Amino acid sequence: MSTSTRETPTVPTKPKRHGFRFPSAFTVLFGVTVAVWLLAFIVPTGAYELDGDGAPIPGSYAGVDAGLSFGDRLMQLFMAPINGLYGVKAGEGGFIGPYESGELFGAVGVFMFVLAIGIFITMSMRTGAIDAGIARVARRFQSHGVIVIALLMVLFSLGGTTEGMAEETLGFYALVIPLALSLGYDRMVAVATILVGAGIGVLASTVNPFATGVASEAAGVSIGNGIGFRLLMYVVLVPVGVLFVLRYAKRVKADPSRSRVTAREGDAELIALGVGEAPALTGQQKSVLAVVGTTFAFMIFAIVPWAQVIGGPDATSYGWQLDWYFPELAALFVVMSILVGLIGGLGEKGLTDTLVRGAGDFIGVGLIIVLARGITVIMSNSQITDTVLHSMEDVVNGSSAGVFGATMFLINIPLAFLVPSTSGHAALAMPILAPLGDFAGVPRSMVITAFQSASGVVNLITPTSAVVMGGLALAKVRYDEYLRFVWPLLLGLVVLCTAFVAIGSAL
Repeated sequence: MSTSTRETPTVPTKPKRHGFRFPSAFTVLFGVTVAVWLLAFIVPTGAYELDGDGAPIPGSYAGVDAGLSFGDRLMQLFMAPINGLYGVKAGEGGFIGPYESGELFGAVGVFMFVLAIGIFITMSMRTGAIDAGIARVARRFQSHGVIVIALLMVLFSLGGTTEGMAEETLGFYALVIPLALSLGYDRMVAVATILVGAGIGVLASTVNPFATGVASEAAGVSIGNGIGFRLLMYVVLVPVGVLFVLRYAKRVKADPSRSRVTAREGDAELIALGVGEAPALTGQQKSVLAVVGTTFAFMIFAIVPWAQVIGGPDATSYGWQLDWYFPELAALFVVMSILVGLIGGLGEKGLTDTLVRGAGDFIGVGLIIVLARGITVIMSNSQITDTVLHSMEDVVNGSSAGVFGATMFLINIPLAFLVPSTSGHAALAMPILAPLGDFAGVPRSMVITAFQSASGVVNLITPTSAVVMGGLALAKVRYDEYLRFVWPLLLGLVVLCTAFVAIGSAL
């Protein structure tokens, strides 16, 4: 899930009595909410005329009178997160989404989807099938170090690109660390196998609901838009990460003195332990894994705009095109969660307890999305969203599409540091950044690709991420050691992502 990719709570490495601790995503978004509310008192109000598709028409911006009293503005601040969750129709005194006047606009759809996929992931993990599958793969290829490291990284990357695998990876360190040591590698190889594998998958998200999904919803496009280009990025970037880790692994195996981590007490015992026994998958576990794979495959089928991909004249030219969105996807994952629980033999109590726990584990992600949407509530109802867009219009119109794409990637890097939650970042930035693509003639799906690439790069190293800091703590690898190891890869990813987004925007 999202270096995810999704909400990544703040976890300090070693608490210091008087040290600075970066605030959580909740605190950051609350501060941004108040700051935007205050700015709405002084930023001029205005609006664009809209074309037939509801997009702003360049050059049509004009000042308007918002007609809001102080009491109205105070109520906006008070009600922003609530209106951000459920939305109301135009004319009912609530939130009118950017360029969606007259339609129901709120975060409730994506909020429910986050809870539903949280239930599905938790249910799948509870059956033990996922752990058993990974352990079986590791055991089978234990004598082939290069193959097992590469294969595990690809598996973790698949989890990252499809469901934003992040916090779930913490459970695999107990397996991968002794495996890496027994193969003659060091703890950094174990860390990189997990963090880089899943992290690049999230960076090149194809249908990750916590990055691509939330951003697409906020930008007003289908999650399937741009999936072909994102898949190309995945196919190119994952091998880059794998080769980087394998190069280091081979160097350390040939000369242990070149390791970037200090040997820890107990390593000898872990080396002797190896990966341990991995019993054959039971029929029940195989069935669960089949259901999990089929569910994600069907989700991809249901959201891809096949008429655009295949070249049909319109979206109705294919009777089997589903055009599903968040409500249908939420229902899909709830139903499949129940099926996984039944197949996994959890029983009635185990199934219902896991369902509640799964929703509870992901409620924080949902609240982050609601808080971020609350900021757009204030901007929209105060009629300053278009003013912000107008301030950037001249700059965008004066640049080529390729330069615009590269700029979008670079802009999102500091935003990712400010808001470490991928879903919060998406919900906060996309309502502003996506319409800029309309001015530059760049598809909104490419703006989304720029955002999630930047977020993915930052979440490989951000010290505010529980995935990074928690993983390093479990592996007993210092943060500075990890930074020295990963910075060449990070630099390469920045260059490659900038080039990808620039080229994709120019096409």
